[in-house]
Amino acid sequence: MNDGNPPAPPQEPDASASPLSGRRVLLAVTGGIAAYKAASLASALVKAGTELRVVMTESAQRFIGPTTFASLSGRPVITSIWQTDDRPDAQHVAVARDADLMVIAPATANTLAKIAAGLCDDPVSLAASALPAGTPLVIAPAMNADMWANPINQRNLKTLREYLPGLSMVDPESGWQACRTEGRGRMAEPETILLHVTERLSQA
Repeated sequence: MNDGNPPAPPQEPDASASPLSGRRVLLAVTGGIAAYKAASLASALVKAGTELRVVMTESAQRFIGPTTFASLSGRPVITSIWQTDDRPDAQHVAVARDADLMVIAPATANTLAKIAAGLCDDPVSLAASALPAGTPLVIAPAMNADMWANPINQRNLKTLREYLPGLSMVDPESGWQACRTEGRGRMAEPETILLHVTERLSQA
């Protein structure tokens, strides 16, 4: 029944009631066209109450700028292995140690290969290598369907699953890809990744 008063404005979700409230999440963005989706994921993580830090590869910055993630997270974005924004020690080690969870989204075939081989020549692979053994690592692969099916890529995925017990995968989806073909390899939607991150942190 309308009593003549204007309807109350919709209530903003209470971030403090979220299971992610106060949790420290490290979002790593690598160089795939799906990098634009990472901005939506970053926004959702902040709205859920996380203390978000973002680390990007040089290739990722060709798709989306660090200013976007700095604005969303309210913190400096790590884009260089030599960066020292808020502390004099190695930033990639500091953010890895501080994180309750690390999520790589999108995770390119190149980044997966680097981590599987122990190569550490960019901020994302360095942070992943410095992640303490008990810290959950969530990977959301994104690549062309043929790259996803490539036996070498599948071998790298098998290596990661075998040697990183804290790892979990948000499998890519099938659909239209940037290469203008249909197939499996599209990064999962930000909402799906957020749900997975929430589940992992609820178990931690």
